[in-house]
Amino acid sequence: MSAEQRAGGKGSKGRGAKPPRKRPPPPPPPPPKPEFDRPPIPLVIAVVLTAVLEVLDITIVNVAIPHMLGAFSATPDQITWILTSYIVAAAVVMPLTGYLSTWLGRRRLLLLSISGFTISSVLCGLSWNLESMVVFRLAQGVFGAPLVPLSQAILLDAFPREKHGQALAIFGLGIMVAPVIGPALGGYLTEAYSWRMVFYINIPIGILALLLAVGYLPQRAIREMRTDWVGLALLIVAVGALQFVLDQGQMRDWFNSKLIVAGTIIAIFTTAAFFLRGWNKPDNIIDLSLLKDRNFVAGTLAITLFGISLFGWMAIMPLFSQRLLGYPADVAGTLFIPRGIVSAITLAITGGILIRFFDPRWLVGAGLVLTAAGTLMMAHFNLQVDYWSIATPGMVSGVGTGLFFVPLTAVAFASIASSKYDEASGVYSLMRGIGGSAGIAVVSWLFVRQTHIHFAELTNHVTPYNQDLLPYLADKGLSPFSPEAGPVIGHELARQAQMLAFNDIFWFIGICTLAILPVLFFMSKPKKVALIPAH
Repeated sequence: MSAEQRAGGKGSKGRGAKPPRKRPPPPPPPPPKPEFDRPPIPLVIAVVLTAVLEVLDITIVNVAIPHMLGAFSATPDQITWILTSYIVAAAVVMPLTGYLSTWLGRRRLLLLSISGFTISSVLCGLSWNLESMVVFRLAQGVFGAPLVPLSQAILLDAFPREKHGQALAIFGLGIMVAPVIGPALGGYLTEAYSWRMVFYINIPIGILALLLAVGYLPQRAIREMRTDWVGLALLIVAVGALQFVLDQGQMRDWFNSKLIVAGTIIAIFTTAAFFLRGWNKPDNIIDLSLLKDRNFVAGTLAITLFGISLFGWMAIMPLFSQRLLGYPADVAGTLFIPRGIVSAITLAITGGILIRFFDPRWLVGAGLVLTAAGTLMMAHFNLQVDYWSIATPGMVSGVGTGLFFVPLTAVAFASIASSKYDEASGVYSLMRGIGGSAGIAVVSWLFVRQTHIHFAELTNHVTPYNQDLLPYLADKGLSPFSPEAGPVIGHELARQAQMLAFNDIFWFIGICTLAILPVLFFMSKPKKVALIPAH
C-alpha cells in the first residue's frame, strides 16, 4: 500500500469519526453577595445620625447669629461669613464624595468625616473671635460634606433594591426633618444657655454615630486610582465661585459689583471647561456618565428646584416671626415643629405603604401640589396672624414634603449601579445644596427689593386727606400735624411694607414649587422601587 493510500485511509477514517464533544460553557458567576443579610439596626441609626449632624448644623446656627453678632463685635455683612464659609466648603467637597470613598475606602472616609466634624464643632464652640470661627466653620464644612451622600449610599446598599423606598423613608427622617427642627432647638439652646451650645450639641450625636459606625460598617477594599488634578481644580473653582456669587450677591448688590461679575464669569467658564473636558473621559474626577441616565438627571433637577423653595421658606420664616411679629427665638423656632412632625409621619407612610401601590411620579406630583398649596396659603397673611394660622399652612406643606422626597430619590436612583451610589449621592446632595443656596439668595434679594417698592407705594397714600389716616392717628392721640406723627407713621409703613414683601415671597416660592411639575414628564417609571409585600 502506497503512502497516499495509507494517508487516504486515515483521512477517510478520520472523516467518518464522530467529532469530539464540546465542553459545556462555564456557569455564570454567582451574583455578588450583599454586604448585609439584613440591614443592621445600629448601622441604620448611625447613618441617620450622621445625616442629622450635617443637615442640622445648617439651620441650627441661624437662630444664634444675632447673639454671635454682639459676642464678636462684628457687622451684619461680616457675620454672614459664619454661614457662607460652611456652605462654600461643603459645596466644594461634596461632589468629591465618590472619589474620596474610592481613594480612602467608605468606612475610613465616614469615620474620618464624623470625627473631624465633631472636633471642629467643639472648636467652633470655643471660638474667641470672628476669624477663628470662620476657620473652624470651614473645617466643619470640609468634614461635613461627605456625611449626607455617604449616609444615603450606605442605606441604599444595606437595603435590597426592592426596599429602597423604606431605606429612603428612614433617610428622609434625618435629611428633611432635621433642618425643620433645627431652628426650634437652636432657639431653645441660645435662650436657655448660650449660642455656643448650638455647636456643642453635635458632640453626643457625633460620638454615638462614630461608635455605631465603627462596630457595624464593614471594610471595603481600597482601589488604586489616578487623580485627575486638572478636573479636580476646575470643579473646586467652579463650585466655589458659584457659591460665592450666591452667598455674597445680595450684600454686594449683585451685578453692580465687579467682584460678583468676576465670580459669575469664572463659574460659567470653569463649569463649561469641566464638562467639555470630562464628558467622555473615563477617569474624570466625577463620572459624568451618570448624566446619561434620564431619571437621575430629572431627579437631580427636581431636587435642585425644590431646594430653592424649601430652604428659601426656611430662611425667611425666622425673619417673619422674629423681626416682624416679635416672637422670641425659642417660640419662633417651635413654628417649625408641626411641619417637621407631619413630614416625618408622611415620609414613613410614603416609604412604607404608598410607594407599593402608586406610580412614584404621581406621588412626587402630589407632594409638589401640597407643598405649593401650603405656601400659597401663607401669601394671605397679615400682621394680626396668630401662631396656629402660621403653623397650619406649614403642616400642609409638610405633608407635601413627605410625599415628594422618598419617591423622587427612589426614581432618581432606580437604575444607578450600586458601585456608583457614593458618586451619585454626592452629585445629588451638591445640587440640593446649590438649590438651597440659590433659594436663600433669591428670597433675601426679593425681601429687600419688595420692601422698598411697597414702602414707596404706601408713602404715596400718606396725605392729610387720607380718610384712613386720621382715625389711625386719633386712636394714638395724634393729628397729622403732631411732631410725633411722622415716626409713628414711618414705623407702621415699614411694618406693612415688610408684610407685603413677605406675601410676595410666599407667592414666589409657591409658584416655583409648581414649576417643578413639568420635570416629571421627563421621568420614566422605574421597575423596582416599591416594597414587596411579606409572604
